[in-house]
Amino acid sequence: MQIFKRFIYKLISLLAHNPKPMKRIILLLLVIISGCKNNETSESVSTAEDDSIEAPTVTEALLSESIEFDLEEANKLAELPLSCIETEYPNKLNQTLENKEAMGEPSELHPVFYGCFDWHSSVHGHWSLVSLLKQFPKLEKREQIRELLQKSLSAENIQGELEYFRREHSDSYERTYGWAWLLKLAEELKTWEDPLAEELDQNLQPLTNLIVERYTEFLPKLNYPIRVGEHENTAFALSYAWDYAVTVENKEFQDLISKRAKEFYLSDDHCPIGWEPGGFDFLSPCLEEVNIMRRVLPKNAFIMWVDDFMPDLKKESFDIEVGEVSDRTDGKLVHLDGLNFSRAWVFYGLVNKYPEEFGHLKSIADKHVAYSFPNLVGDSYEGGHWLGSFAIYALNESRKGK
Repeated sequence: MQIFKRFIYKLISLLAHNPKPMKRIILLLLVIISGCKNNETSESVSTAEDDSIEAPTVTEALLSESIEFDLEEANKLAELPLSCIETEYPNKLNQTLENKEAMGEPSELHPVFYGCFDWHSSVHGHWSLVSLLKQFPKLEKREQIRELLQKSLSAENIQGELEYFRREHSDSYERTYGWAWLLKLAEELKTWEDPLAEELDQNLQPLTNLIVERYTEFLPKLNYPIRVGEHENTAFALSYAWDYAVTVENKEFQDLISKRAKEFYLSDDHCPIGWEPGGFDFLSPCLEEVNIMRRVLPKNAFIMWVDDFMPDLKKESFDIEVGEVSDRTDGKLVHLDGLNFSRAWVFYGLVNKYPEEFGHLKSIADKHVAYSFPNLVGDSYEGGHWLGSFAIYALNESRKGK
């Protein structure tokens, strides 16, 4: 193996003569080497010395621009899901009707996830409360939150959600965005050391199992990734599914996600980041792709891939302007606040894992959060029913580096 590795690194020195084809070959070989060297594919555990996770070095100037994610802010953020999880209307059902009997009130169709305007927003509203309570057990409304979660995520209610997913025309319901958030909720419960979490996780498990089944049925049939800045983005769905698979040590599911991500994205280059954002984007197609490849590739292969995919990303001079929102009462235009948070969580993730190569992205992430964060609490329901979750996820990624 050592001889083979020396051969690979010798090839790297020849890149200047014919970089593109050579680089592709080497990248593939590095992936093979990593597979031979270490079957552990969890992004949080690495046996390679140069894959070790280090806390990023952050100057006081950058810290001064950061949003301080403390108990005070957590109390404010908790108000957003608390105010919408049991708010049934307005509601967007995204329903395919097999007959007139299939119609019903949102709470009849979805005993758990009927609030917060739509199913997936309700799912990540529940995730938000779990995440906040897990990190800040002294939340002002902690007892109210615990009671709400226990009432909502009951075994009986989850059975009602299962029945909806098993309807004749519901195989693709909430594919794949809602699926991804359901697995994120399940992951959060599994990593929360609290008796309530154990109870809720057990209640949720049948629906979690079904979502994993839907992923494993769908991914092999998807011939091309969906590269958009909204719900259908494939890279986003793969990232959240990967995190769940790693957490529960589902090697088969993890291998499927890794295989599909590499098949979809390994040969991509020069992503047109300059074309972003689209007017309704809440995800960056380019950066979400970076986010999944950061997870599934070993360090050397990932760095080489980034050099082709987004050549400027490692440069200290790299910058990207925030997405500017013109009207926060418009449900589509306010998506750009979500884009700012999702860009930030990708940047923070890179800084946390590879601080030497990507430490300069910290200030850009902070800038994106700082633009949209002040508009969360007390703003229009068009953004208020979902943006809190995006802010919490971005701030969670920021805290990992401190």
